[in-house]
Amino acid sequence: MADKSSSNAYWKANIRTIQLFLVIWFVASFGFGILLRPMLAGIKVGGTDLGFWFAQQGAALVFLVLIFAYAWRMNKLDREHGVEE
Repeated sequence: MADKSSSNAYWKANIRTIQLFLVIWFVASFGFGILLRPMLAGIKVGGTDLGFWFAQQGAALVFLVLIFAYAWRMNKLDREHGVEE
């Protein structure tokens, strides 16, 4: 990654990935667990409503999936821009 334009492209893609994952995390935790909970009250998951499930477990599971997805995406991005370890 010798030139500045390649470096800028790498960081632009990195920031775009981070922004996307933060939006997904926000929607899963704050959106489904708090804001949309009344609308999700009629949907049952494991004996409780879906909004409560997201607030208690779903957001944590989404967060774990996002960790692995981010690691996979960054490895792919590193290979594309020639900065892999």
